[in-house]
Amino acid sequence: MTNSPVPSVPIDAVPAEFDTATAEAGAAQLLDVREDDEWQLGRAPGAIHIPMTDVPARLDELDIDAEIYVICRQGGRSIAVVQFLNEIGYEAVNVAGGMVAWQQSGRPLTGDGPEAKIY
Repeated sequence: MTNSPVPSVPIDAVPAEFDTATAEAGAAQLLDVREDDEWQLGRAPGAIHIPMTDVPARLDELDIDAEIYVICRQGGRSIAVVQFLNEIGYEAVNVAGGMVAWQQSGRPLTGDGPEAKIY
């Protein structure tokens, strides 16, 4: 087994918004691998939500031709998902700092409650 570094990008290298409704094939995707309760509190507009443990069973929801930005709360789960996706042929990168960094940078958030927040 090799321990190759996981490709990662800082928040400022990630598109601010993703529109899954009008996305063309091969367009960049933001994959949020947090749990349902975390997702409901606050998320990036246009993100695709697939909890980490469900990713292998839901690969058909991801575009194999897209660059996939993978995000979680702070980066642990997203690193594991990036490794998995890259091993099976996807082009995936970890979003360093996760949704905590997303919120701290002032990026847009949406949520199911009156005020979207990550922490």
